[in-house]
Amino acid sequence: MTGAGDDPVAAAFVAAVKPLVDAMGGELVAPDLAGPDDVVLAWAGADVVAVRLPQLADSLDHILAALERGHGKPLAELDRKAKQEIVRMLEARGAFSVRHGVETVASALGVSRFTVYNYLNREKS
Repeated sequence: MTGAGDDPVAAAFVAAVKPLVDAMGGELVAPDLAGPDDVVLAWAGADVVAVRLPQLADSLDHILAALERGHGKPLAELDRKAKQEIVRMLEARGAFSVRHGVETVASALGVSRFTVYNYLNREKS
């Protein structure tokens, strides 16, 4: 997966960036497998690992799954206030600029699209 080989410093570098890549919903791949959209990370002048960034729609699913894990239960089981807070946070992170973002969030929260739009409009007024 990485170009770290037997180099413990490079392996530590990969271990250090892995939580960030996981939080973004990305994937670590070997530098020689990097595509044109991947970001190759180098350490001490040598390519160590490449980061394959997720597509925006995949990122939204990843964010919703992380929120669900953080709350310890399905988002649809949260109360209205918690759902409104989630919509506010997702709007700040640009979730609704993704195609079908409102529908995806509404489905995860167990509410209608209309309700998500109401939560969004409530914040703007």
